[in-house]
This record gives sequence, C-alpha cells and structure tokens, in this order.
Amino acid sequence: MERASVRPFVLGICGAQGSGKSTLSDALAGHMRAAGVPTSVLSIDDLYRTHAERAALARDVHPLFAVRGVPGTHDVGLGLDILDTLASGLPARLPRFDKAQDDRAPEADWDEAPADTRLLILEGWCVGARPQADDALAEPVNDLERLEDGAGRWRRTVNRALAGDYQALFGRIDMLVLLAAPGFEAVRDWRIEQEHGLARGAAPGASGVMSDAEVERFIRFYERLTRHILDEMPGRANLVIRLRKDRTPCSIVPARRGR
Repeated sequence: MERASVRPFVLGICGAQGSGKSTLSDALAGHMRAAGVPTSVLSIDDLYRTHAERAALARDVHPLFAVRGVPGTHDVGLGLDILDTLASGLPARLPRFDKAQDDRAPEADWDEAPADTRLLILEGWCVGARPQADDALAEPVNDLERLEDGAGRWRRTVNRALAGDYQALFGRIDMLVLLAAPGFEAVRDWRIEQEHGLARGAAPGASGVMSDAEVERFIRFYERLTRHILDEMPGRANLVIRLRKDRTPCSIVPARRGR
C-alpha cells in the first residue's frame, strides 16, 4: 500500500532578535495542537552549522563566518530535507542548536515532527528574506563591516548565500508573517534581555553565553539584513504585526489586495 502524503502547510514567521517570534510560534503551536491539528515548530536557528563547520568557513572564506547568524552559517539542505521528508508522509527529526554551547545539540536531544504534521511553523530572524541589490552592498552599515570587512567580501558572500539555497527553502513558505520591530535600535535591548535569560538557564561556564558588550558586537552581524528586512518585507508579507519597543503590537496589517 502506498503511503499517503499530504504536504504540511508552512507558516513562516520572521522577526528581529528578541521580537517574540519563538514565544508566538510555541503559543500558536500549542493552540493548534489543542484544536486537533498536528503542528511542529522549526527555528532557522536550529539549522546553524556546527561550531567546527563555521570554524572551517572562517578559515577558508572569511573570519567573520565563525560567528553564527547570517546566511551561509545555516545548513539549509537539512531544512529542505525536513520539508521533503514530511511531504513524503514520514516523520522528520528536527535538529536543535545549543546557543549556550554555540554548537548543534546531540541528536539524542532533537525533537521529531510526526508523520501526520499538517502545520509546520518555520520561524527565525531572516525567514523569508530576499537578497539585496549588489550596489546596496558597497557601503558598510556599521563599524564591524567598516573595520573587519572593508573590501565587502563577507557581506557579498552572505548576500550570495541568501540568493541561493535560502530562496529554495523560503519558497516552501505558504504564508509569511513579519513581526516588525520599531527600528534596529530596539533590537539591542531585546537581544541583551534575551541573553540574560539564556545565562540564567545555562550550565555554569557555558561558553556561548555573552556579556552585554559581546551582544553589542554580535548584533552588528545582523544589522544589515535586519534593516533590509524592515524596509523591504512589509510590502509583500501576508501579515505585518508592527511592534512597540515593549513588544506589544501597535498595528496588524494584512496583505493588500493584488499584492
């Protein structure tokens, strides 16, 4: 007998660091499960390449690739395999990334999306993002790019990665929701708050927990694409939830007719 297969509906939720996308995704998943809809959540953060893989990228491509976050530091093929497996009617293992250790968690700690998954929530800071135009990459957006990527090799490589397999992954999204921060400046406070929470739950001496100063540097890796998303994505997302600095919604705007 042939295995019945129904491709799960893929809901993409995009939002800057600390915007509440993981909290929203988990709450929505719980609501849908209670309503009888088999639902799973996959964060793009859980697709990060291992520490060793990123160290190799830093050695062979550009030193800034040692830091997780930007396109090029995810195993996009793994994400596509998960979607293909679920579409074929089979259960799929969902990787987990241990941010406190800055490495992929052991497979024993991974979750599993059941074979009958009907809703897959794909959430992450750059979910659904599109690459920038080449001429937009010429000028650095912050001191990180100015001092450590003066020739633009890192940011151009990031943009090429985003234009490649990431678009194949994002092309599987059936509905895209954007949690729009009031500006990049709010992301700093949100990310520091997020790191404090991570520190409280981490084992003593966990290597991946950052100080406030380290967070300040870390968010500079995300600045270019976050600003681009906030500028470009509202015009095409199916739903835009604009947030105040305290993360409460100030407006919820559905897609315009004919978009």
